[in-house]
Amino acid sequence: MRQDSAHFWMIKCACVAAALLLACGLATARFGSALQQPAVTTRDGSLITLNRYVREPTPDMVLVGSSVAWRLKEEYFSLPGVRNLALAGGSPVTGLEIVARQARLPKVVLIETNVLSRAPDSALIETFSNGAGAQTQLLRPVRTAIAAYESWSHAAPSREHARAEQDRLLSRSPATFDNRVYLDRAVDQMNGDDPTVPTRANVALLRTLIDEVQRRGTRAFLIHVPFAPEVEDSRFVRTTKEIVHEAFPGPALRLTVNPPTRELRWDDGIHLDERSALMVVRAIESALAGRAAATPPR
Repeated sequence: MRQDSAHFWMIKCACVAAALLLACGLATARFGSALQQPAVTTRDGSLITLNRYVREPTPDMVLVGSSVAWRLKEEYFSLPGVRNLALAGGSPVTGLEIVARQARLPKVVLIETNVLSRAPDSALIETFSNGAGAQTQLLRPVRTAIAAYESWSHAAPSREHARAEQDRLLSRSPATFDNRVYLDRAVDQMNGDDPTVPTRANVALLRTLIDEVQRRGTRAFLIHVPFAPEVEDSRFVRTTKEIVHEAFPGPALRLTVNPPTRELRWDDGIHLDERSALMVVRAIESALAGRAAATPPR
């Protein structure tokens, strides 16, 4: 009697599990690629960013880079159709190669040149080449419920509301946070690192990729996001700038960004705080507007 009861409950549990898996499979086919799963890890965040890029309509402008450019949030830009593909802990070469492998390209691509010593992520490049993406194999009910709730309760603000909030942020005084201990650590590390060999290799890759996207009609610009003055004078930054200028000697590809330097602040000497990142974005937009005004119509 007890054995029959145990078998009954085992069969019942198996049927419930099978029904749940079937429901998840059907829901995945209907909603899996449309509802964004929440990020749990840094790599999750990278996958979310890149999935958005390959699945949504091609934007007008794309920014590629490392965690330095990652701080320049999409919502800071007043220009429509901007996607930030900068990868925390990554290389601008990764983002640019993914962009170059798509069937359609943006009108403009901005390439951060602050950190060029990291190797491209070949796994990400292969995953997101030719319009492909990281596919959801099976709907995850709990995470999907969270994603639905987040989408409903934290909808993006209107452009007007976002602009007003940004103007209020800019009206405040610069932060007074004392980052000296982090700044000293960053300077020591960047004076000890010699980025020459990997940077030369990555700059050669950038040259090839830039030639490719330009051939297909995209305008490419190199940008340097300001560091703290002490970091700007480090061996790592000086060497990187020299290699970039040697490879791209003319002004055609370089977009000079001139934010109010005295107003800028860094959490650690390397990564801009929110107010400063917004200032740099507006300086980028100003520089782009200057380039557009100087370019004769076709």
